[in-house]
Amino acid sequence: MFDRQPDLQQDIIDSVERALAEDVGNGDITAQLIPAEETATAEVITREDCVLCGQAWVDEVFRQLDPGVTVTWHAADGDRAAANTVLCSLTGSARSLLTGERTALNFLQLLSGTATTCRRYADLVAGTGVKLLDTRKTIPGLRAAQKYAVRCGGCYNHRMGLFDAYLVKENHIAACGGIGNAVRAARQHMPGKAVEVEVENLQDLQAALSAEADTIMLDNFSVDALRQAVEITAGRSTLEASGGITDRNLLSISCSGVDYISLGTLTKNLQSIDLSLRAARKAI
Repeated sequence: MFDRQPDLQQDIIDSVERALAEDVGNGDITAQLIPAEETATAEVITREDCVLCGQAWVDEVFRQLDPGVTVTWHAADGDRAAANTVLCSLTGSARSLLTGERTALNFLQLLSGTATTCRRYADLVAGTGVKLLDTRKTIPGLRAAQKYAVRCGGCYNHRMGLFDAYLVKENHIAACGGIGNAVRAARQHMPGKAVEVEVENLQDLQAALSAEADTIMLDNFSVDALRQAVEITAGRSTLEASGGITDRNLLSISCSGVDYISLGTLTKNLQSIDLSLRAARKAI
């Protein structure tokens, strides 16, 4: 549906630049205690099972800090990694390794946490045919990064923002004077954009179907109501279940026949992965 893969390269460069400015400021005064010529090696280790995500952000941290640092990856984004696995090895200036440590790990732990959460949810619905979608409930400034992590975890992207697809909700409907009016206005304003309408009952579903919405979001429907909605729709529109969805009811909802399930949990209620960087002086 909205599964887009935006060009991330500039976003990565910009987000790393902001993160380094925030952490390093006008210089890492503690790293300056180390002789400038000192070199070291380091390993990034995961302390818990995870799905790896964020390699490009780590690489960019050290590219901006010191292009002389070499990062060697032992797993790829999207790979499962068991606790105590070495994810990557680094070699270069001891100062640079220690200055970049926290910024690099912050990106890696957050994005791996997102991917790991998504893989857990994707595994719960494996074989059902339903696609799990993220939402706009992302960390400000890191939306593209988290949506990349969602894909690494085996889930899918909803719209990137307010600009690339219509999602007509209750307040929009009220302001436009009804579902039909809202959909017609959207078609006239930007004919090429997908139009999704949120509905709260079967009566609104019928109105959205009459308006020929591309996708209909079934908000907080019971499983029985979802099945009824699937039967009524009969393939005339794609259906997305949303609201009140947890790992406890996800499977039953996925078996209702809807095409998509959207969950803010994929990017909002996540726990960063416990990572550590162990450095050692490089033997000469």
